[in-house]
Amino acid sequence: MEGPERTTRQRIADLLRREPAAAGELAREFEITTGAALSHLDHVARSLEGTDERLLVAPPECGDCGFDGFDDLLNRPSRCPACKSEDVSEPVFTIE
Repeated sequence: MEGPERTTRQRIADLLRREPAAAGELAREFEITTGAALSHLDHVARSLEGTDERLLVAPPECGDCGFDGFDDLLNRPSRCPACKSEDVSEPVFTIE
């Protein structure tokens, strides 16, 4: 069931079952802030506990040196700790 009668969290989960997305993309798609998207993702992850599905996170990655060992997988860092570049991608989420 899709449509406006579904909650934002349900619609985010539906989208992540179809395709991976970053929090910024979810924010634009659902017209919410990035912080709200991250909060919804936290709740989506908790709602999947006890099911055979999981919220998977591809970590942020530095576009210059490829570093991907960030401590916080959910938030986009402002710069790479290895090379100090600001070309760091957002983490990408999917449900499998």
